[in-house]
Amino acid sequence: MDEMLGYAANYGFPMIVTAYLLVRIESKLGALDMSIQQLTRAIERKTA
Repeated sequence: MDEMLGYAANYGFPMIVTAYLLVRIESKLGALDMSIQQLTRAIERKTA
């Protein structure tokens, strides 16, 4: 039983923090992707 609590403490907390950060970053990555696409279209219009 102590071993299981040790695993939960050593691996559970980092997994929860990682999942939380991935969820938070996901929306920012989506906005960054849209910005890059808009920039690409603007550059294509400028050079065409």
